[in-house]
Amino acid sequence: MVKELVLEGTADYICDYTFNFYWHNNSLNPDSLIPGQNGGTFTYRNIVNELKAGGDVRITGNVGKNFAYSLGADIKHLGGSGEIEKAGRIFIDGNIGPEAGMGMVSGTLYVKGDIEYPLGNIVELISDVPEYRKFRSITDVLCNGSGSDELIDNQLNEPERTLILKDGIPRGTVASRCPCASKVIIEGDAYNGTGMLARKATVIVNGNAGMNTGSHLNGGTVVVHGEVGEFAGAYMKDGKLIFLDAKGFIGAGMQGGAIYSKNKAKTSPPAAKSRMKGEDSSLVREFMDAGRVESMLYNKYEPDKEKEKYVEVRMRDGSIVMRKIDDS
Repeated sequence: MVKELVLEGTADYICDYTFNFYWHNNSLNPDSLIPGQNGGTFTYRNIVNELKAGGDVRITGNVGKNFAYSLGADIKHLGGSGEIEKAGRIFIDGNIGPEAGMGMVSGTLYVKGDIEYPLGNIVELISDVPEYRKFRSITDVLCNGSGSDELIDNQLNEPERTLILKDGIPRGTVASRCPCASKVIIEGDAYNGTGMLARKATVIVNGNAGMNTGSHLNGGTVVVHGEVGEFAGAYMKDGKLIFLDAKGFIGAGMQGGAIYSKNKAKTSPPAAKSRMKGEDSSLVREFMDAGRVESMLYNKYEPDKEKEKYVEVRMRDGSIVMRKIDDS
């Protein structure tokens, strides 16, 4: 059964698979009614469950922030597997706010109105539904191909699973959760969260990248031929993150993997500087067009077991203090 949601104003968190996370110290109740409905009684959970079942959702009106967040992800934080699952289609007869589809991994968006930048992990294709623009997840396109769809202003080499994003549109969480061996080349800057939770994808940014670059990276590779924003490599589990310079602290809470920076970076526990080896300099040469001597001068950071014994404590004034865990 198609869920038809009519909104009189702009509603946030619609089709957001993370709807009971804490946002700005407020817990969102997934069973609360979506505000501004005209004659409807849908909750956030109703809409998400319909998409999880592969159904269609039709929305008349405007949607704002957190639209289609992590669409298609079986969120581990909510008791799921963390894997990708199929999702239904969403039709929007209205406008969409910025960051739509952040972390989105499956499902399809059909949009009749405007969509603000930056986008999330989505790419536009020639639509098969008249009067609607069509968007699919970059992760979905990489792993399952474009099918009969044709990309608009971007290029996909399906046999090699290589996507070149050259339309200049800022995007966040590119290749989020990507489980297949693939490559994304971003011709320009990237928005926040590049490569989040990616397992096998390689993302190359020929420019700068925003906050949380490589956060929660889980086996993939993220290469930035420029500067990364704050919290790069936070909570990395595995994989490689390479860049020229970092704007803020790197490696907070990282459990595995390695971070490489041409310039020295400030670290958060448990990240610590470690020794470059031959295979490390070979990796840098491969991705950064660096010579042999230059590649050996890169800085490598990995989790330090001693620093893992510290816990982050937030003080009342907003500052953060690292306190050592008492093992006794």
